[in-house]
Amino acid sequence: MNYIVSANTDIGIVKNTNQDSLSVKVINTSIGRMSFAILCDGMGGLAKGEVASASVIRAFDVWVNNDLPYLCDAPLDENVIRAQWEKILLDQNTMIKTYGARQGVKLGTTAVVMLLTDTQYFIMNVGDSRAYEITDTFSQLTNDQTFVAREVALGNMTPEQAEVDERRSVLLQCIGASEEVYPDFFVGETKQNATYMLCSDGFRHEIAPDEIFAKFHPSMLMDDYSMNQNTLDLIELNKQRNERDNISVVLVRTF
Repeated sequence: MNYIVSANTDIGIVKNTNQDSLSVKVINTSIGRMSFAILCDGMGGLAKGEVASASVIRAFDVWVNNDLPYLCDAPLDENVIRAQWEKILLDQNTMIKTYGARQGVKLGTTAVVMLLTDTQYFIMNVGDSRAYEITDTFSQLTNDQTFVAREVALGNMTPEQAEVDERRSVLLQCIGASEEVYPDFFVGETKQNATYMLCSDGFRHEIAPDEIFAKFHPSMLMDDYSMNQNTLDLIELNKQRNERDNISVVLVRTF
């Protein structure tokens, strides 16, 4: 499998600080090329959200450099990946809470993490940053851990009501601001000629799925230039529509 990747973030039109952190890379391993991506949305309204989001990024960077090579010496085991990633997020939750208590501030972050191999994808998330797969369809791969998502699942609210509800950004849990975190984990088949997207909620509130689909369909992302240009176009469209949050998106295009 071959990959084109990009990562873009924008402070937006209101905030003084960009609290989002993100990373994407292509990795040469003993069992083939892989792509690893992560996006963390530091909590708006909580002090030093950028510290929390950057801390989680660094912890997973260590995993990619130190642990992933050993996992590639044997067939990749999804249970091992899940256990290692969960430990990272639980440790980060404790560390960030401790840091916040010492500093006298509250801080937290979402996280959506993705590893793509030739055959499988592995995704873990806490909060409402999302992962999508774009082929001839536009598919959300993660579930939001939010109040409104829970209400929709319980049948108390429609998806359309959830999109405009003033509580749509209320998280059920986030790393550093929850007593305990319970990450979701997803495994599926990596598709060739597909786009995999991670995004913060600031990227998706003011633009429609069909607008994202039109710009990020695999046929529209044939090189680095088109990938970055189409991403910047959608970030600017968000800003024109007065998105007030930081805006972040990571793309991985498979070949």
